[in-house]
Amino acid sequence: MSNPDRDQRLAAKLRENLRRRKAQAKARTAPADRSEQQGGAGASKPEPTGKKET
Repeated sequence: MSNPDRDQRLAAKLRENLRRRKAQAKARTAPADRSEQQGGAGASKPEPTGKKET
């Protein structure tokens, strides 16, 4: 009863939709991840100055 061409088209559309939704979700969470990494890494680890500590 089911048309194989139709099933293939629907499967392709579902995969495309899933990729788009994943990209949107990643874009929504990416700015928050970047700000946490920048704030957390700089506070706990000082940058080297080139001088040896004694």
